[in-house]
Amino acid sequence: MRVDGIEPDVVSWTSVISGFVKNFQNSKAFHTFKQMLDRGILPTSATISSLLPACAAVTNLRCGKEIHAYALVIGVEADVYVRSALVDMYAKCGFIYEAKTLFCRMSEWNTVTWNSMIFGYANHGYCTEAIELFNKMKTEDSMKLDYLTFVAVLTACCHAGMIELGKSLFRLMQEEHGIMPRLEHYACMVDLLGRAGNLTEAYDMIKAMPMEADLFVWGALLGASRNYGNIELAEVAAKHLSKLEPESAGNNLLLSGLYADAGNWINVARLKKMMKKKKLRKLPGCSWTEAA
Repeated sequence: MRVDGIEPDVVSWTSVISGFVKNFQNSKAFHTFKQMLDRGILPTSATISSLLPACAAVTNLRCGKEIHAYALVIGVEADVYVRSALVDMYAKCGFIYEAKTLFCRMSEWNTVTWNSMIFGYANHGYCTEAIELFNKMKTEDSMKLDYLTFVAVLTACCHAGMIELGKSLFRLMQEEHGIMPRLEHYACMVDLLGRAGNLTEAYDMIKAMPMEADLFVWGALLGASRNYGNIELAEVAAKHLSKLEPESAGNNLLLSGLYADAGNWINVARLKKMMKKKKLRKLPGCSWTEAA
């Protein structure tokens, strides 16, 4: 790759790779990295830390391990940004032990490292560990807490059903750390309340939001309403979701299942007729996970 007859340096290659990764063009990022190596350009820690998120995005563990090994060979594995990216990659691929080992070997942690490890624990069912690590971060490195840190710990509370702790952290985030709730925080709180059956409280929170609820917020309410047989709130959530996702049949199928459970076959037929008229189809499940 030449530009006006000039061979790009490592900074240029890294910028291109980073741009591909940030725009979810992961295959192009890997291809560019291979081209860079073929040209004899030695990657830096910035190159490696820019490329590893592509492995995490598609949970391509084999490729992630190869890049990890290469980072060891060229001597950049101990760099805080490379280690942070490795922790994130292993955690997202479900290899919590490997992520934890790397995390514990680090002499310093940045916000990304803390958040990656807390998210890794929370998303794979290690909710107690996630909350303990959050408390450790709050005690030892409170200045590095950011909005994603609270999304991570609220996710852990949600999966563990820790309602009171979740509410407390939601208040703590605002009152002590000055972090205003975003859609991600509200989605976690609605999910937390909904899983516990506090549907009215969840709906009241949505109505009090300072911004318009997105599909994740309404989706959490619809799922909870379906689980607890609350047709009225399920209809409200489905109505909003149909505006946000007009071409999706999934939300209507959930509502149809709720009607069926209640023996309301007239509404089941009405929904199916409407879906057929609008030619709505449920997209088939798919996966882009690749594991070694």
